[in-house]
Amino acid sequence: MATSAGRANRSNEDFVGAVPGAVVLLDGAGIPGAESLCSHGVAWYTHRLGGVLLGQLSRGDGRELATILATAIGEIAAEHGDTCDIADPSSPQATVAMVRARQDRLDWLLLADSFLVIDQVDAGPLVITDEREMTARRECSAPLAGIAQKTPEYDRVRASCATALRARRNQPGGYWIAKDDPRAAREAVTGSRSLADVNGVALLSNGASRIVSPYGRTDWPGVLDLLRVSGPAGVIACVRQAEAQTTGDADAHSPDDATVAHCTHLPR
Repeated sequence: MATSAGRANRSNEDFVGAVPGAVVLLDGAGIPGAESLCSHGVAWYTHRLGGVLLGQLSRGDGRELATILATAIGEIAAEHGDTCDIADPSSPQATVAMVRARQDRLDWLLLADSFLVIDQVDAGPLVITDEREMTARRECSAPLAGIAQKTPEYDRVRASCATALRARRNQPGGYWIAKDDPRAAREAVTGSRSLADVNGVALLSNGASRIVSPYGRTDWPGVLDLLRVSGPAGVIACVRQAEAQTTGDADAHSPDDATVAHCTHLPR
């Protein structure tokens, strides 16, 4: 596992951790300046949620991953619901990626835009993500087409697009993320494969997945090759190099927290 803050003067809002047989990766999200909604902040939320998820997974009781996530979301909501406005769309939230090896099966859960890359025995990598946030983002950003950047009109329309996107969070027809409502866990992307078909599995936060898109430094088979040679830290180093060499839209390419977990020698 490896994780890196996108900026030296800001907390790393990602989380990664493991217990025997299971890994959790979270990518925190929130709106800058939203301290009036939650005094704890996004990093606190991801670390608390990640810790509870690992505690639940360590019980090894076979519950579905969605059930475990719902329990954890509810526990953290209860912990700060009396002091913070957790129902506001801008309050702390996080994407979730979990994998568990149990009884000859690899189970997974994805909520929002982190990535799971399964290194298959007899085929190329199977790449899984929850595409609903990206779909909602494209739809909400459509009004920006044709408007010159760095103009008052662009800033005005961009702000309205951001408001429209926030309104779609945890709503039917929108996208789902871990926040204040345990019911969001029911909407997660889940699946299972026989461990006999799997050499390994990698989990990447959105910031780490930039190595493939938008930077195009490699493809998903190349990510697995890089992990075998250089490990998770090598992937993140490549992302940071690409960020430093990229010019253009500062909003699209500003440094982001990046986190990778690589699981090998899975039990058969």
